[in-house]
Amino acid sequence: MARTHKAWAVRTARDRTEAPARGRLLDAAEAVFTRLGYGPATVADITAEAEVSRAGFYVYFASKEEIFRVLAVRVRDAFLAAQDVPGVDTDDIHAVAEASVGAFIAAYARHLPLLGLLEQQARTDPDVRELWQEIRERPVHRHARYIRRLSAEGRATPVTEPLALARAVGGMCIEFARLTAARPDAYDDAVRDVTALYLHLLGVAPIRQE
Repeated sequence: MARTHKAWAVRTARDRTEAPARGRLLDAAEAVFTRLGYGPATVADITAEAEVSRAGFYVYFASKEEIFRVLAVRVRDAFLAAQDVPGVDTDDIHAVAEASVGAFIAAYARHLPLLGLLEQQARTDPDVRELWQEIRERPVHRHARYIRRLSAEGRATPVTEPLALARAVGGMCIEFARLTAARPDAYDDAVRDVTALYLHLLGVAPIRQE
């Protein structure tokens, strides 16, 4: 299982500058799985949605199962990327908090239906289960390392242990992402509120409003 999982990861990394057809297939697969569910969805449904030939599908993916697992890797990477906050001054805790919270809520809201399917498949597919655990745990542990660094530098005084704080903030983001998925107009308020709560738990004073 580990070797197969690494093969998907290597393949995904190799294709990070995705060919247009591969990207369309992944987007189409997410739409089809969301609309039909995992079991009923077929390769034919995916290729029709992507407007790519069946032969074109097999250039990039060996099966419906593989494209589903590659989608799981893409979702995992989306959550990890939410913590990278490109273009933001990494020394500005307030800016990093707002940007990372906003990116996480947006990514979770976007992929919400697929996340439900991944959780279902994880119950019966060991490989999907491994990916599901990564989706749930890797962003949390990465966030906890960031909190520990801020604390060690004396730039934050967390109200609790970093891993527990990271889990709490992740949980808040997920709840507000569900709200945002149902009501996209609530996004800005969700980011503002979660950011304020996060900074409070981090022990960082909010920016004073003039």
